[in-house]
Amino acid sequence: MSTYGPTVADVVGRVLADLGAGHCFGVVGSGNFVMTNALRAGGVPFTAARHEGGAATMADAYSRMSSRVGIVSLHQGCGLTNAMTGITEAAKSRTPMIVLTADSPAAALRSNFRIDQDALVRSVGAVSERVYSADTALADVVRAYRTAVTQRRTVVLNVAIDVAAMPASVDGPISPRFEQPRVRPDVGTVRDLVGLIGASQRPVFVAGRGARNAGPVIDALAATTGALVATSAVANGLFAGDPFDLGISGGFSSPTTAELIADADLIVGWGCALNQWTMRHGKLIGANTRVVQVDDDVDAIGAHRPVALGVVGDCGLTAADVLDEIRRIGAAPAPRYRTDEVRSRIAESSRWQDVPVDDISTADRIDPRALTIALDETLPADRVLSIDSGNFMGYPSTHLSVPDENGFCFTQAYQSIGLGLYTAIGAALAQPNRLPVLGTGDGGFLMSIAELDTAVRLGLPLVVIVYNDSAYGAEVHHFTDGDHDTVTFPDTDIASIARGFGAEGVTVRSVDDLGAVRAWVDGYREAGSARPLVVDAKIADDGGSWWLAEAFAGH
Repeated sequence: MSTYGPTVADVVGRVLADLGAGHCFGVVGSGNFVMTNALRAGGVPFTAARHEGGAATMADAYSRMSSRVGIVSLHQGCGLTNAMTGITEAAKSRTPMIVLTADSPAAALRSNFRIDQDALVRSVGAVSERVYSADTALADVVRAYRTAVTQRRTVVLNVAIDVAAMPASVDGPISPRFEQPRVRPDVGTVRDLVGLIGASQRPVFVAGRGARNAGPVIDALAATTGALVATSAVANGLFAGDPFDLGISGGFSSPTTAELIADADLIVGWGCALNQWTMRHGKLIGANTRVVQVDDDVDAIGAHRPVALGVVGDCGLTAADVLDEIRRIGAAPAPRYRTDEVRSRIAESSRWQDVPVDDISTADRIDPRALTIALDETLPADRVLSIDSGNFMGYPSTHLSVPDENGFCFTQAYQSIGLGLYTAIGAALAQPNRLPVLGTGDGGFLMSIAELDTAVRLGLPLVVIVYNDSAYGAEVHHFTDGDHDTVTFPDTDIASIARGFGAEGVTVRSVDDLGAVRAWVDGYREAGSARPLVVDAKIADDGGSWWLAEAFAGH
């Protein structure tokens, strides 16, 4: 048996390591130096980010793509405030994550570092926890970690620097393991759902974040009951390979996908909010369509729209119980929506890659759809795709395929631009055997470009596709009247900047310019590693992407 010590800071780091923390990201200062090194001594890998905001979203993406708890390590005061946008995104996405932050001593009322960290954290929806003393350090850390895992929450663990310096020791290792509790639905509700499915002719199942671990059983239920399957954006890829997979439901839906969902007479949301984005402000729900919502959080049911039936239960357990009930009563499988005609329509036109492109390329600007389709064919299929926010975002989200739900990382709950590069780094470390790919705009990429140094330092074979329109394109197309000087910029040679960071950079103005990308891919396949590649794609003006009007309708 070992003993952790000699201070609270050492205990905090080592206990988090023993509890199973997967990876730590941060910027180290005097307040979190000892805690970070204690984490590392406990075997937790550490990635030094260039900015705390980058560290927070790296940890968020890592947690989403690895099913392990990511850690963010921060200095007190300014370290925490720098990280708040990333923490807010994680909190709104219910990412199980620990933000380990130093805090000013309670007595240091006049310290310039002092802010009300508890109030700040709670204001964005995260849980604020604290290490109160040497005597309570073990219980405090365990409580914070348990909350993150079992309640699927982003927890900020505050450790005042005077408390961190207190002598402390804990006999180790600490071995408790926590899992999110799985709620089984009641029998009567399961039978009600079976009845609704049996009475439908065109059922559609839409799975969200809460169903990411239940894809196979939901897919089996869909096959048995003749339902088509679709996902929200965050669960993209969950049903990849099913011939009746419609892809993403919502603003990113192809015309065929949107039409088939809107024609449904029953929509079942599995761990899916069925919010304005996933249902296009209700346009994908027919006037006579019945809506069912399955979720283990009772407060989530009916939060965005009325439902005919709310099922409180784990998605996987619920789908399994519904299958069992169907078998018990001997209900004969029915094709319902899974007809040969629908299968053909899905195969021919549900993917955006199969929708004909009216090429808008010019002499020096490439059509973003033609660009993305060509890159989809060029880049290895075994990839993990991350998406930044902006006018461009629909193109990589819809025209780049992903192998499964662990191949798509979508940090968009807070709709902040500039999180994409951070997301891609965290996702790459969570899925090290896949090619990390990022779709970003010039605005978001330049906002976050310091972390390109991190990607180069880590030796990540990261492909960054910059959809460069020299503007904040969403604002250009949303505000059609008035002066756009505030949101348009001179052309920036992003490829040259990338080379300055030690990455490879290529400028693309036409499909013919993608030869350098193909050469990079050949090198990656031969060596298994490569320097990051930044594709500075000078894209043609699309007049405002097709999903933008839907998105701005909610603003």
